[in-house]
Amino acid sequence: MSEAPPINRKQLHPGTRIAVAVSGGADSVALLRKLVKDAPEIGLVLSVAHVHHGIRGSEADADAEFVSSLAAVHGLRFYRHDVDTPAAARDNRETIEEAARNLRYAWFRELLEQGNADAVATAHTLDDQAETVLHKLLRGAWTQGLGGIHPTIQCVRGVIVRPFLGARRAEIEAWLREIGQEWREDATNADTTFTRNRLRHELLPALAQYNPQIHSQLANMATLARDEEAYWQAELGRILPGLLLPGKPVRGGGRATSTHPDEASLAFEIARLPQSAAVRRRVLRAAARQLGTALNFDQTEKLMGVLVPGGPRRQQLTAELFAERSPRELRLVKRNQTLGERS
Repeated sequence: MSEAPPINRKQLHPGTRIAVAVSGGADSVALLRKLVKDAPEIGLVLSVAHVHHGIRGSEADADAEFVSSLAAVHGLRFYRHDVDTPAAARDNRETIEEAARNLRYAWFRELLEQGNADAVATAHTLDDQAETVLHKLLRGAWTQGLGGIHPTIQCVRGVIVRPFLGARRAEIEAWLREIGQEWREDATNADTTFTRNRLRHELLPALAQYNPQIHSQLANMATLARDEEAYWQAELGRILPGLLLPGKPVRGGGRATSTHPDEASLAFEIARLPQSAAVRRRVLRAAARQLGTALNFDQTEKLMGVLVPGGPRRQQLTAELFAERSPRELRLVKRNQTLGERS
């Protein structure tokens, strides 16, 4: 007999009003059934939230009806939100996947801010985590990106939780079959024109031939990366303020910052920069972020190269950000392109 998939009970507190995000697929249906089963013991107050993305036509209509009926069977309040995902993708120059996710989470936050729930629970699984980490790795993510799907997202009001993040998709589906619970299949999940589906159906099965535990290993990597990133963020918060210098030095002492709205800069005293490459790299990237620029690996290495004796004294890092070195200081300057064209 198949056991119920595990949930993270540390995220669930007595008296919490939880809106369970249910698409109609196996993972979200199983999360709802598991929370309905455990709610009396934990002391949860449940409702159901469903987003109709305005794609897949009658299939999406049927998904919404299925989820509505499922909520009614268990006597739960049902929230439905209709959006035009294709229009949002066009307007914001996003992929359909990106637009759908952004619309979905914007509504989850609305539910929380309006006081309809204290938490929203999504049904991300260990398989989803592995796919996300692999996708981020292939795109060249840093430690922050390799943290993958976070178990908890704090919002302005309330929280988004992922109680199923330790469960495998196969055990979820086996349990649903065991209890006789149907679910809806989204045909687009098999469409390998989507990158995530290619990872799910092609790349991860191939990697599993080399390491059958690849999903768990990638999920473990996410946990390590999140813990590492949390440490470094705290460390940067401690050391960065003491290293940053505003603007540039002026004759007679003191420093001057640009008053032009399209220019911003900051600097470091080179002698005070950490010698460790690991710490220095993070300090420099954090400084660039304060100027509104996220540096990739190659851009960061260019910036590191400015500090090497005999290296270039000036380096263009992005279209708007450049670095310049004096005998004592490294300075980062960001100018928007219109300012560069006028000067």
